[in-house]
Amino acid sequence: MLAPVRDEDGAPFWEHTARGELRIQACAAPDCGELRFPPRPCCPHCRSFDSEWRLMSGRGRIWSWVRPHPPLLPAYAAQAPYNVILVELAESPRIRLVGNLIAAPGAPLNSVDPARLRIGARVQAVFEDVDGTHLPRWLLERP
Repeated sequence: MLAPVRDEDGAPFWEHTARGELRIQACAAPDCGELRFPPRPCCPHCRSFDSEWRLMSGRGRIWSWVRPHPPLLPAYAAQAPYNVILVELAESPRIRLVGNLIAAPGAPLNSVDPARLRIGARVQAVFEDVDGTHLPRWLLERP
């Protein structure tokens, strides 16, 4: 697995995913409150250095997707072809997270029929422990 960089700004994101929470950094300035991802020390809207981590619903929509051929990393070869999706969060469509659509918690990356991948499909985050890092993965919401 390609491990995430755990710098001072982004470390809280991974601490929250380990608890099964999707939290996004937000500006804590009284007149701003903008969500921002990836995490960074300064708000790009008002330039405040005050921040907090807000709990999100974990819901979103598929904004884009791709099926890599051949696999880019050897660790994923057995699951190829698999999907990689870009999810816009329900609370803020400007915030987009990369992940994989899976059929059920713990299912392999290639567990969803590619015919089910649709731009705009509603998804819900789940968290999978992969080599000690809890990655957001996504399930299709039931209508």
